[in-house]
Amino acid sequence: MVLIREAELVLVPGLNAITGETGAGKTILAQAVGLLLGARGDSALIGPEADEAYVEAELEPPPGFFEDEELAALADLRPAEEEGLVLARRVFADGRTRAYAWGRSTAREDLAAAGERLLAMSGQFEQRRLARPSYQLDLLDAFAGEEQSKRRSELRLAWRELGVARRRHEELEHDAADSETRLGELRALAEDTEGLEADTEEVLRVERERLRHVTELAAAAGAAVEALAPDEGEGAAGLVAVAERAVAPLERLAPELERAGNELRDAELRLRETASELRAFLASLEAEPDRLEQVETELDRIAEARRRFRCTTYEELLARAAEARAELAAMEGGADPAAAAAEALAAAEKHVQRLAASIRKAREEAAGPFAEAVAQELRGIGLGEGEFTVAVEPADQGPSGADTVSFLIRPNAGLPFAPVAETASGGELSRIALAIAAVGGGETLVFDEIDAGIGGQTAHAVGETLRRLAERAQVVTITHLPQIASLADRHFRVEKIPGDPTHTRIEHLDEGERTDELRRMLGGEEFISAVQAKT
Repeated sequence: MVLIREAELVLVPGLNAITGETGAGKTILAQAVGLLLGARGDSALIGPEADEAYVEAELEPPPGFFEDEELAALADLRPAEEEGLVLARRVFADGRTRAYAWGRSTAREDLAAAGERLLAMSGQFEQRRLARPSYQLDLLDAFAGEEQSKRRSELRLAWRELGVARRRHEELEHDAADSETRLGELRALAEDTEGLEADTEEVLRVERERLRHVTELAAAAGAAVEALAPDEGEGAAGLVAVAERAVAPLERLAPELERAGNELRDAELRLRETASELRAFLASLEAEPDRLEQVETELDRIAEARRRFRCTTYEELLARAAEARAELAAMEGGADPAAAAAEALAAAEKHVQRLAASIRKAREEAAGPFAEAVAQELRGIGLGEGEFTVAVEPADQGPSGADTVSFLIRPNAGLPFAPVAETASGGELSRIALAIAAVGGGETLVFDEIDAGIGGQTAHAVGETLRRLAERAQVVTITHLPQIASLADRHFRVEKIPGDPTHTRIEHLDEGERTDELRRMLGGEEFISAVQAKT
């Protein structure tokens, strides 16, 4: 990007510092993170000899991350058994951009939604994140403790079950006047999903991928067989047999050859067994020439069933099918499905309300201690005049509860409390975000303006707060202050290299290089010597 031809940063879990002379290109790193958070692309980000700019990050999401309803579109792109998340943006010369998740095209909004949950960035992104009610809600719940996390998980499950109960009840109410139509739909759903198991779709997808590459598989297996035990000529097994026959007669004369003979006999046996297995594998590939078509047909059947019965996922299709079979069984047994659905809906609503009430109580109990802890952090980093409070207010019921949480601050006495994101800006907002994160935690936090307008004791306090935060979160800080950089677990230097064209280099510093960089940040040898001479 611009001055950076290519750079790869491996960040450690603790505190990572990025330093360098003014104008060396540190801001470009912040812009790269911004692209992963959905910032608009600009052709100005592309260097003079490049056709495009590209940024990619490999992230480790927490358990349950992809269960968020807002990330459903992104979760659909997730490769099987993939635990990590790989986000990327590409900026073209005309200013157009493309967003990717695991190398697959995705909407910029979906990339931003995922990125903002895993990456916190100072500046405009911090302002946007602090303005998001769900972020404030999640931070307060994290502060409330492990039990609150368990209650949230229970509520998410209960909310899904409530949705199923509502849909079933509405369908029964709507179709009560036409029971024959309803019965036909239930039977069609049960018939169209007959024989489908929990892993059927995934198993079929894996088999389809294998069958699509049957030519390559056959060629590889055939070549291996030819190398091991061809129908004509000597293969590896035959050559081993020749070696064994050469040694065998002499084992009596030289007992030390017995071991070599045994190993050669064993090797020949294993090579011939391997060749036999490969031939069996080749035979299996030829045994079902129409299998790919059968697998495609079965996957099409599943896809058609999902479309026909308006199911967004295969799991939802199976759940709907189970409901249909249960309802059919109830009808055949003379039960009233509408009454049963009404009872199930009432029970599901009561369960959700009970969990929501429990979650609200925990939030109200945590709000005061959380606000006081943040206020204490603010005082420690030079924002002692501000007052901080947390408001917990009723809201519409949802999968995270029936509350909305707002972080409010009063920077000066006599002024009214106002939302944090609307009150502060620039470096002050970054420090407020640091104080909040120091109490509430986070995944990965990137600070670009944390040292704006501070120095001395305040800079030292900010550095200590960053260090404490880095004990339970990954922190990246782009800084000019040696008080902060000296505390880092890993230190990178950004350096402008003259040339045609000029470019920027980013490198990880070892201990010696780091000492030199900290001396430069302190003013260099002449400055340090002058200060020492005066003291």
